Amino acid sequence: MAQRDVRLAIVGAMKERGPEELQDLHAPGMQLVREWATRSRNYVEVLAATADGGRRCLHSLQVSDRSPLGAVALATGGLLVDHGWVRVLGSGHARLPRALDLWNGLTDGGGVESAQRLPGALLIGDDALGGFYAIDGGALGAVIGNVCYFSPDQLVWERVASGYADWLSGLLSGDLDEFYSGQRWSDWRSEVAMMPADCAVAIYPPLWRKGPPVGLRSRAPVPLEELWRLHVVDLPRQLGGDLS
Repeated sequence: MAQRDVRLAIVGAMKERGPEELQDLHAPGMQLVREWATRSRNYVEVLAATADGGRRCLHSLQVSDRSPLGAVALATGGLLVDHGWVRVLGSGHARLPRALDLWNGLTDGGGVESAQRLPGALLIGDDALGGFYAIDGGALGAVIGNVCYFSPDQLVWERVASGYADWLSGLLSGDLDEFYSGQRWSDWRSEVAMMPADCAVAIYPPLWRKGPPVGLRSRAPVPLEELWRLHVVDLPRQLGGDLS
């Protein structure tokens, strides 16, 4: 599926629109996001966006900032949730250098489409374990528009929310200790705080193998790109569904 087709499937755009058509000074999208962040049960940082980066990201997505997805793309550099355990992608920031459009390959930063990272889906966030969140555009086996999670202990995409707004509001208001049950260790906050958001924790034995509690396993930060290739690209193909 071509990159433009993926965007159409996810956001329902009928024709490519310019930044001025996608921006609405009175849009409710960012107001909703800030309300969710203010009421969040999980500590959240809303990173600032640059004007150019926000407009580039919004135009690449072809979604209005009236939606939470468009608002996060335009008005934030991303969100760091629960002390940085979950990273919600925006238009990029020094502390979260994966811009939503660039990480997905919707553009190379100069307005030219590049090779899409996950054809048929849009990556919207990731976590400190090297797990990934994406909107299904037809490739993940869920309903188009649903949000799925790729867990490093299952190595499959699983539906977790009916859409981006449902996912983001749930991420901020939900019990992440329960969601990540068995995958956190006693001093995870201090380890994650010292780790750049372009890295994640490599665990050995890996979470998809039986072994001791995660707190007793070997852990080291590695570039997230390495865990993307390992978890999403290489291991599922090599193991063929056999996690024994």
